[in-house]
Amino acid sequence: MFGNSKETEDSRKPVTTSPTGAINALVKGTVIDGTIRCDNDLRVDGTIKGNLSCQSKVIIGPTGIVEGEIRCQNAVIEGRFKGKLFVTELLNVRESAEVDGEIITNKLVVQSGAKFNVACKMELGASNNGTVKHFDIKSATDATSTTAKVVTAGKAEVSN
Repeated sequence: MFGNSKETEDSRKPVTTSPTGAINALVKGTVIDGTIRCDNDLRVDGTIKGNLSCQSKVIIGPTGIVEGEIRCQNAVIEGRFKGKLFVTELLNVRESAEVDGEIITNKLVVQSGAKFNVACKMELGASNNGTVKHFDIKSATDATSTTAKVVTAGKAEVSN
């Protein structure tokens, strides 16, 4: 019991899994120029210039800035995003957000007050095997002064 220095078989096994609900954070004042890949949620309050691939949720906080391409399951944008955004499930654009570029998503929420200047295509974001589809972006949407509505693939609701 006490003073026993022998290791058990379980204590010698390497830990290979991440804790459920783990979140990565990029704090204000941090700048990353390059490619980021992660399996768990990522919160960005700093700056990313490059590509981001996340198997879970990406949150761009109020001070966060991302310029480049994001591929993720879900996204919440409160800060600034410019580039291409591929979201397989839900994109939530908050009132403080500034979004410019091309978006492909399954579901969309844009809150009143958000600057949302994008070409947006809404389709189911995942194929049968769970990989992200690649889509052609063709239509343009400007929802700068709309009230928040949840929009599912193929059914757009916008009220001014």
